Amino acid sequence: MSDWKSIKAKRLLAALLRIGWKVKRQTGSHKILERPNWPDVVFAFHDNEEIGPKMLARVAKVTGLNPKDL
Repeated sequence: MSDWKSIKAKRLLAALLRIGWKVKRQTGSHKILERPNWPDVVFAFHDNEEIGPKMLARVAKVTGLNPKDL
């Protein structure tokens, strides 16, 4: 069983901002997030879009997000 549950993109972005990511720039719905000592990440989800466990695991791998951070 996965540790990840489906959540809205708005909640995921809020969690990333809480753990130290910042919006570097935005073009339309594509946000480029930055964090010291991490490569930049493209966040290309609309606020009300549902993000499933598999995609959350992928995002977590490149951002350092943990299930408890949500």
